[in-house]
Amino acid sequence: MDLHLKGRRALVTGSSSGLGEAIARLLAAEGADVVVHGRNAARAEAVAETIRGDGGAATAAVGDLGTDEGADAVAALAGPVDILVNNAGVYDHMGWDDLTSGDWADIYNVNVIAAARMIRRLVPGMRARGWGRVIQIGGGLASQPMADAPHYNATLAARHNLATSLARELKGTGVTSNVVSPGAILVDHVRELVTRIAPARGWSGEWADLERAASGEWVPNDADRFGRPHEIAGAVAYLCGAYADYVSGATLRVDGGTVRSAF
Repeated sequence: MDLHLKGRRALVTGSSSGLGEAIARLLAAEGADVVVHGRNAARAEAVAETIRGDGGAATAAVGDLGTDEGADAVAALAGPVDILVNNAGVYDHMGWDDLTSGDWADIYNVNVIAAARMIRRLVPGMRARGWGRVIQIGGGLASQPMADAPHYNATLAARHNLATSLARELKGTGVTSNVVSPGAILVDHVRELVTRIAPARGWSGEWADLERAASGEWVPNDADRFGRPHEIAGAVAYLCGAYADYVSGATLRVDGGTVRSAF
């Protein structure tokens, strides 16, 4: 299937590893000219080099999106982009009793305000050119939060909300705004977290055993496993392409049925 991404330029924030890397690599494979973003120059350039080695087009842009200066630098390096995927974010497993007001402010800055910074810098150009895609990487915890990590849950809800608000703002411009909402995805930090909490939860055995236990008790879903990065990348690629021209203000859940809702 041709998603008609040839000639489009895409910035994927937080794409020097994990989920963002999978998104960047698939968009490049579909013909987009991809800007790989990260805070570590060597890691971002390594991903860009891998994409180029596979026959794709990619450059690296380094900067801390948690600051206006960093966002300015990344926007300048990226240049005019047609597709913005706001994937960059942080997560920690702190609970209500551990969190300070500073922790709340810090995670909002990185997970929410950083996305708004890039929207402000890049979407006006899309609007002027009459075509664009803006995609937030959200999550099921936005609508079904757990007790742990309340600050993280709340930032996901904010990402979903700002995407819908942006869709209303962009009415009739040719620019769409949507959310891809993953469930638990097997990236390095998720594997490390499951391995760390397994003893306290009575999970044991090989990794396959831990994944089965965690997907059954911790993040129960109908697929009985964690998702894989390429499955999220596929959803993002669809929303970037011509087949999603009529999709805006929507949330595309890719969570194996974790969220128990008909709507």
